[in-house]
Amino acid sequence: MFGSAVQIDDLGVRRALGGGKIEQVAWKDLVEVQIVTTDEGPFVDYVFYLLIGAGHTGCVVPQEDPTSGALLTRLQALPGFDNGKVIEAMGCAENARFVCWKKT
Repeated sequence: MFGSAVQIDDLGVRRALGGGKIEQVAWKDLVEVQIVTTDEGPFVDYVFYLLIGAGHTGCVVPQEDPTSGALLTRLQALPGFDNGKVIEAMGCAENARFVCWKKT
């Protein structure tokens, strides 16, 4: 992959999709972080960060995206973020969801 359609900044996360569509979530609106795995890897994207925001906002970031390392670092700064779920998800090769953080 050359470059990234994902932008991470102090306001939130934004992902440009085909056809001019945009997914985005503001940090202030973030209510839940999940890691979703599929059984389709390893030759296609099969691990995704699912950022769920209030008001039907959200963004999906593939782990293969060049920004995913910076995203994970940012997410790990959330109070109560569960790194154990990240480790569990990274070892999973089936369809599953791992809740890493919920706003309290």
